[in-house]
Formats: sequence, structure tokens, C-alpha cells
Amino acid sequence: MTGPEVAREQAVILLESARLRLRRFTAADLDRLVELDSDPEVMRWISYGVPTPRERYEREILPRWFAQYAATPLLGYWAAETLHDRAFVGWFHLRSDRIDDGEQELGYRLRRAAWGLGLATEGSLALLDHGFQRVGAGRISARTLAGNRASQRVMQKCGLRYERDFVYPEDVIAGRSERERAAVKYSLDKDAWLRRLA
Repeated sequence: MTGPEVAREQAVILLESARLRLRRFTAADLDRLVELDSDPEVMRWISYGVPTPRERYEREILPRWFAQYAATPLLGYWAAETLHDRAFVGWFHLRSDRIDDGEQELGYRLRRAAWGLGLATEGSLALLDHGFQRVGAGRISARTLAGNRASQRVMQKCGLRYERDFVYPEDVIAGRSERERAAVKYSLDKDAWLRRLA
């Protein structure tokens, strides 16, 4: 085994759940990320269907993710693969919240073939447990555009509770009206998570 396969096998594994393995991204994942973001349905509630340019992944996104691994090894963006065949199904993230200081933010992006299988919930639950038990987070939040009912259902299944409506700032979703940037925030405190486990 040589080339990208070696880099992929050497990637750092964050955790495993019943069906998923979450690992650090490597440079060998570039094509997978570009393909994921080229599906307008995957990007519907992120960029209104606009794909992420390959150059942006090469020059901005992947270098930022790699730097985050170095700075905070237990936080970042994690490639999601199925345990049984190592198929790439998307990613999950647990990172410092961009909007509310002192919180961690949970998110995910999955290929359309992985929708409806419970993988978003499974991966999110695993990351919540990681965040509260290993990272020591006191509060974890998740956000989505107001119209994205499917993601809101995942948040609810994971025990997160509706917190508030808000509008994404223009530096997060550029070129869209305030109405198009309308969103919701859900959150969960560590005490509530531990009660859920009891």
C-alpha cells in the first residue's frame, strides 16, 4: 500500500461508535471533500447549493483544520468512515463556538447516500460524549438554518434543546438576505448530558 492509502491509514483516530470511525483529515482527503461539497443537496442548508472551490480547501480550509489539530488535539473536524468498509460518508466537527465564547459547537456534513440511516445522530452522540467526558466542555451547541428541519430533528434526538432564533452574520453566510440567514440554536449542558446517561 502506497501514497494516499498510507496517509489515510496513518491518520489519527478520535473515536469509534457502533458503525462509524472518526479520524483526523489528511491531505489525501482533498478529493473526498470536494466531491462531498459538489452535491447541491448536501450544500442546500449551508451555502444554498453552491459548492466549495477546490482551491479554498487546498489553501484555506485544510491548513486551518491541520493547525487546529496541533493547537487543540481533541477538537476539530473529523472524517467519518463506516467501520465495516472504511467508506467515507462525510465529517463531524466539535470546535470552539464561533459565536458564543466559552462553548463548543457540534456540526456535521454527510453524503446523500448516508442520509436517513441514523449516522448523523450516532456520530453526534459520540462527539457529545467525547466533548463532555474527554474535552471537559461545560456546554455544547449546534446551529442550523431555520428551514433545516432534518438537522433540528437530529439535535433533538441527541438531547439538545432549542435555545433561540438568531441570524447568521454575513461573514458566515455571505451574499444572502437577513431572512435567508435566519437560523436556530440548540444547546446542551454537561449536567443534562450526565443525567441522560444515568
